[in-house]
Amino acid sequence: MKIKNILAFTLASAALVSCSDDFLENKPQGSLSEGNMNDPEAIDLLISGAYATFGARYADSNDPHLFPVTNWSYGEVRADNAYKGGGGETDLWEFHDMETAKLQPNNGLLDGKWFNVYCGISRCNSAIRALRKISTETEPDRDTRIAEMMVIRCHWYFELVRLFNRIPYMDIDLAENEYVNVRNDEFTREEHLARIASELLAAANDLPDSQPEIGRINRRIALAYAAKVKLYQAYEQDPQTNAVVNINRELMQEVVDIINKVQGYDLLSDFQQLDLMEYENGPESVFAIQYSKDDGSGGVGRINWSNLLNSMTGPGCPWQGDGFFLPSQDLINAYQTDSDGLPVFDYQNRPDYGTVEFASDGSYKLANVDGNVDPRLDFVIGRPTITYKTYEESACGLWVRNSDVYGYNNTKRFWLSPESPEAMQGWPWGASALNWQIIRYADLLLYKAEALIELGGNGLEEARQLINRVRTRAMDSAYVKDFNDPSKDAAHYKIGLYPAAGWNQDYARQALRTEMRLEKAMEGERFFDLVRWGIARETMNRYFEAERDTRIYYQNASFELGEEYFPVPVAQYNFSGGKYVQNPGYPAF
Repeated sequence: MKIKNILAFTLASAALVSCSDDFLENKPQGSLSEGNMNDPEAIDLLISGAYATFGARYADSNDPHLFPVTNWSYGEVRADNAYKGGGGETDLWEFHDMETAKLQPNNGLLDGKWFNVYCGISRCNSAIRALRKISTETEPDRDTRIAEMMVIRCHWYFELVRLFNRIPYMDIDLAENEYVNVRNDEFTREEHLARIASELLAAANDLPDSQPEIGRINRRIALAYAAKVKLYQAYEQDPQTNAVVNINRELMQEVVDIINKVQGYDLLSDFQQLDLMEYENGPESVFAIQYSKDDGSGGVGRINWSNLLNSMTGPGCPWQGDGFFLPSQDLINAYQTDSDGLPVFDYQNRPDYGTVEFASDGSYKLANVDGNVDPRLDFVIGRPTITYKTYEESACGLWVRNSDVYGYNNTKRFWLSPESPEAMQGWPWGASALNWQIIRYADLLLYKAEALIELGGNGLEEARQLINRVRTRAMDSAYVKDFNDPSKDAAHYKIGLYPAAGWNQDYARQALRTEMRLEKAMEGERFFDLVRWGIARETMNRYFEAERDTRIYYQNASFELGEEYFPVPVAQYNFSGGKYVQNPGYPAF
């Protein structure tokens, strides 16, 4: 049985393991009382409930699109890759404040995210406590199931550290009445990350390399995640300014060593297969949230509700969604390549690529399209006049809800083609059972390349080969064709491989960071990458300056040192009875 089917069953009993208003504690009710925690069926429900937190739909939180597990708002809209979109600046202003670096502790969507993530931790804690009370004779897979819960728990703590930095650590066995006594400055960022990585490695020892049920956590997932956490830990930050003050070479070497142990994966042959359901659990998928549609759980099923707001809209659009989460012009410009097919690092000194130009009769075309571009541009982004996946009714049109504010480009990633029978034809618009990849094999190749570059020396050449391997897949993918003449490419696609000549550490670092952006665009990771590298402030202020002429609402946008993390929500400060300390970069409570 697939885990996605197990989770579908869990929805029917979600209220039994929902997160209460007492911040973290799950109070199982009905069949999940303290008196029957030795019942394997009851414990299975707790385990399934922990897996179900990836759906972000709790009994008291039915708006997962406002607190997305995909991090489209926290990792992309807050970075230089995406605009909020929607109806305009005031449409969900909380996301607008993320986009424009105007965050305040009273932003309710931050409090909701904090609460939901701790709900996920609470479900894991409940399952672990119950599992510890039974014997391996009663449950032969007990230690494996505990390890699975530990990995999910580590995932949520890692999210909290990346989002909020100063967070309270709630031990598995901590009594509920002690929660209010836990401070959020007891551990530093590095200490949190060290603990998370250690717990992931410990969990790996109790997990098999593979599981009989697709989607269930295995040893390779735990190792891959540990490598990712250690990569973040290696960039040591000043606790007052969040500036990177040291890169730990020993940790970078551990990243390389751990990834070397993660075997059995490969890149898909075509980048666009990442958005096809037949490949979703294929060789590139390391750790994915398993979604399902029409699975008998009620309604449309366990679809990716985090993307509920983000389907395209507009005249002639096959869907009529809310139009949030739109690619930035800066991201489009970043896909430009030179005569050798290599990225143009100073692209912000060039005119905008592929802007919409209108004629007096209302017709339109794309201007400034003579230069070369990486083919992933049109794998990731839906541009007017360009073929949209395999949709034959029309090319992509002006499918943006508020084009006066956000321009005319939308997103292709994470959507099936509109005519696909596996895509919803009504509400929720464009939804499907397509999985969300938390870690894919391309990530591991780039993480290893990043660590090798920071180590320097002989590892630089291996890093070049790893980056080129990712670029080769893009090069060998089937390019998007002109809608009116399928014998021609839709743009001047040219992507080349980095040569050995001139490949020094500084150049390699710039190449890696660019490749990470182009390969991973819109996957919810960009802002966290910028913070890890210690370049969030310079990158974001350069971005605001570059986009100010066309995005008027950026006129007063400015990113300040210390704002790399969200403010601790005021509601959580109140919960703590005044014990929590605010993050640097924001006024003290």
